[in-house]
Amino acid sequence: MMTSSGSQPTRRQLLQGSFAAGLTVAATAVLGQAPAEAAPVTAPTGIRPFRVAIPREQLAEMHRRITATRWPSRELVTDRSQGVQLAAAQALARFWATGYDWRRFEAKLNALPQFTTEIDGVDIHFIHVRSRHRDALPLVMTHGWPGSIVELLETVGPLTNPTAHGGTAADAFHLVLPSIPGYGFSGKPGRLGWDTTHTARAWAELMRRLGYTQFVAQGGDVGAAVTDKIGRLAPAGLLAIHLNLLVPALGGTDNLPKNTTEEKAAAAALHTFATTGNGYRVEQATRPQTIGYALLDSPVALAAWMLDHDTDSYLKIARTFRGGPAAGNLTREHVLDNISLYWLTGTGESAARMYWENANVAGTGQAPPPVTVPVGISAFPGEIFQAPRSWAEIGYPSLNYYNKPERGGHFAAWEQPALFTREIRAAFRSAR
Repeated sequence: MMTSSGSQPTRRQLLQGSFAAGLTVAATAVLGQAPAEAAPVTAPTGIRPFRVAIPREQLAEMHRRITATRWPSRELVTDRSQGVQLAAAQALARFWATGYDWRRFEAKLNALPQFTTEIDGVDIHFIHVRSRHRDALPLVMTHGWPGSIVELLETVGPLTNPTAHGGTAADAFHLVLPSIPGYGFSGKPGRLGWDTTHTARAWAELMRRLGYTQFVAQGGDVGAAVTDKIGRLAPAGLLAIHLNLLVPALGGTDNLPKNTTEEKAAAAALHTFATTGNGYRVEQATRPQTIGYALLDSPVALAAWMLDHDTDSYLKIARTFRGGPAAGNLTREHVLDNISLYWLTGTGESAARMYWENANVAGTGQAPPPVTVPVGISAFPGEIFQAPRSWAEIGYPSLNYYNKPERGGHFAAWEQPALFTREIRAAFRSAR
């Protein structure tokens, strides 16, 4: 299990430990939930148990690189218009090197039922927690960038065991949390073609392989694009989808109404993002290999790149590292769980590459098929833009749930897991 200093362990080196039943019971201690229904002793064909075990030398190398960071000079402005501010980056690095404990997070992951399965030549890592409630609805949830499964973990207990978290048995879900290829503990694609459509097909196969004949799907950010594609592919058994980012509006607002105050505010927010906050998307969609050299060489470069996403989440995270109150669940530890996962799996450049894949897909020139299953949209106030209901109805004529929660931003499930859980329950209630 040990590797030389700084090297990445293989996925197979990380496979070890007990199987689903024991892991499911262990999850109760971490998540504070009643025991979920144990998975079968015999796994479905091609599904293997997974356990995380990062070598001690690799953690030491991460710390060495953090402390050896060569810092830029301070920005010449008082806001974030030149990028991640030096004080915020240095505060993050200090806590990362001296106050952060990866083993705490590793134990949390290993208390959950984790698996891998090969789909189209790529090992897909996923968490699979079955609810103890017999009529639970199967749900596949997809993370985004610069997120990972980390941003969804605090919803596991409330979604799978609602009676312990303010809900009823009728709110229960069997939960599947896969890592997108190139992210986290999933394998890195070795050939072109793993865009959001390919990933959507893989998720449909994953749900079939797990024995679910009916299911619903949810996603935010890149995960919203994957979930949108699941809706358009309409695989057998798909009952409904839910998004917390209105994907069609990201393609442009020329054909969307801008008459109401709400519509004008959304259009202005998208314009601001496209003109002052879109740099990471341009780089990752055109030169993911170039930025990859920095993302795999310096932990602090990786952290800064990931923090420089949207204004709302950046300000919340920077405030936390500089001694201010955390915004919901966006604590220093949780933020570094996510960044450390990228660093320790060496997936900075492979995660970025999906943007290139989506930008270079050879289209047919035809409009994508519409989504015909019921669609739910939760428009959180701190998102890149807060989608108006009128835009949601244009993008998804089958819209059957729309709500504007009172709190939360781009990382809604991560920041406000209880509020996010209520949205998921409400959005999929009619699918039951």
